[in-house]
Amino acid sequence: MQKIIKYTLCSALIATLGLQSCKDSYFDSLSDNPNQVPVATLSTLLATSTYKAANDNYFIGSIIAPYVQYTANPAANGAGDTYQAIDFTATWDALYFAMADANEMKKLAVAQSSSEYKGVADVLIAYNLTLVNDLWGDAPFSEAFNINNLTPKYDKQQDVYNQAMALLDEAIVELAKTNATIKLAPTSDLIYGKSTTERANWLKMAYALKARLLNKISKTSSYNPTAVLAALGNSFTTNTDDASMATFKERNPWANVALSNSQQSLGGWLSEQLIDALNGTSFPGAVDPRLEKITDKTVNNIYIGTVNGAGNRLPGANTTRDECYISRNSPWSSDTSPIFIVTFAELKFIEAEAYFNTDKTKAYAAYLAGISANMDKFQVTAANRDAYLANPVVNVGVAALTKDLIFKEKYIATYLNPEAWNDARRFDYKYKDFGMPANAALPTFIRRLDYTQGERSKNGNNVPVDVPRTTRLWWDQ
Repeated sequence: MQKIIKYTLCSALIATLGLQSCKDSYFDSLSDNPNQVPVATLSTLLATSTYKAANDNYFIGSIIAPYVQYTANPAANGAGDTYQAIDFTATWDALYFAMADANEMKKLAVAQSSSEYKGVADVLIAYNLTLVNDLWGDAPFSEAFNINNLTPKYDKQQDVYNQAMALLDEAIVELAKTNATIKLAPTSDLIYGKSTTERANWLKMAYALKARLLNKISKTSSYNPTAVLAALGNSFTTNTDDASMATFKERNPWANVALSNSQQSLGGWLSEQLIDALNGTSFPGAVDPRLEKITDKTVNNIYIGTVNGAGNRLPGANTTRDECYISRNSPWSSDTSPIFIVTFAELKFIEAEAYFNTDKTKAYAAYLAGISANMDKFQVTAANRDAYLANPVVNVGVAALTKDLIFKEKYIATYLNPEAWNDARRFDYKYKDFGMPANAALPTFIRRLDYTQGERSKNGNNVPVDVPRTTRLWWDQ
């Protein structure tokens, strides 16, 4: 981290003050603190890295939530709702700081011959790298952590994808070993530390992320459903395997959004698209019991969402709670709710998609299993869960199963998860009743983010030329 901080400070000084160089002695004096540990340990790096991975999940989830119309701004012309240019320098930096920590853990693990820590480091680097890749495409990685190079090149987006896949394959090899000289420290592992099968769960998570990556290229000629299913076969088998983190300074960050809303900051309004997908409007006859686990009824005792880009239906009445918001009563966004990184339910929908063209019976079984697993995770009662699964709008039978139904149910199951935007782009935003936001700044749906101002100021010669936010990533053609 000291090296990365040095890079950030030095680059900022060069950019803002025109300095020719940054002397090591200056930064060394800043870090001359007798109360600090000069070298981080594996356990401290594990705690930091697992925390940051989940926190980055939240950061990206909050960015993409209006793009997939989970959330909406109560004011018209909200920047996120309408696809305006937004500078996400802080998020970019958070992702690279997280990878830097995990990279330091990996180097230390290699030095101390710990296959378990090395494998976990690979998983966490791959996860954060994938988030960068999914938002921006081309990105620094092959030269990103060389402290002697303050202007790392941008690797091509498909190469970044391949590097993330290689990291997961390496993690699988390392985590399959059972003879690590240094075992993972459960008290420092904020994702799987409470599990009695910590190493095995990390191995399953590596396979889960691999299945997700393999499935993401479904629109390309490289898509291989057999490989997807093989990865799934080594991954999660129940909800208890889910990769999540529930250690916070105060509370779950989504709960902070809900709390701030209750104090009139007006964040966390839910989109009409999400509410209508659940309340029987878009799917008549099928009111989803997860709705009451996601939000609370309005002052008018109904469930109603906000139109993206248009704002609240009653201008000037934004504090009357006449539309639905993220709830502190939800298993997804209460004070103590975990942040879900990848879940068993999501994997069942990946399985349904992978089987769809070759074995409709297995695809249908996976589709129903994904719904059931997500219902259980949302703490829906067994009676309400089973009634929903028996509803003919949902229980359509093997022959009538469509990818539209698979994507619709996965959209609910990945509520607030960054992966939802990948699915929306793969599905070309074809969710039922899903339309362009009002007052959109782009002529079509958004496909990527602008490169950050921070990168333009520090590494401008390598940042790709302006790429429109409507330009599709390589896997989204």
